[in-house]
Amino acid sequence: MLLLAAVALTGYAEPAEAAAPYGVRAVEVAASKQGSPYAYGATGPKRFDCSGLTLYAFKKAGKRLPRTAEQQYEHTRHIPKADRVTGDLVFFPRGATIGHVGIYAGEDRIWHAPRPGTFVRLERIWSTEVRYGRAT
Repeated sequence: MLLLAAVALTGYAEPAEAAAPYGVRAVEVAASKQGSPYAYGATGPKRFDCSGLTLYAFKKAGKRLPRTAEQQYEHTRHIPKADRVTGDLVFFPRGATIGHVGIYAGEDRIWHAPRPGTFVRLERIWSTEVRYGRAT
């Protein structure tokens, strides 16, 4: 059932045996927040920054994450691009730290809260310099 919901939200499904139910649920939660405004330091339920959205979505899916994108990266099991599935976290490095995070939705797209003046949205991954992590 959750995998079918992921297909409805993303138009694409990763292999069923690979997608964790909590990851698919996190995608559903993030998608339900589409259009919510970005606000620095916000963790929902009406406003979000990038790591606030991932924190909120995974909490609703039954997984705990730390607060910041950097802490979330350190808390996840790092995986190669070839192994990513719906619900994995996508991290965008900024120098020696992690500057941004989103939730992988399939077909090279993420749900994220981009930056001030924008809203939660589904967007193509725009960089090849990303890292992937799976909540444990």
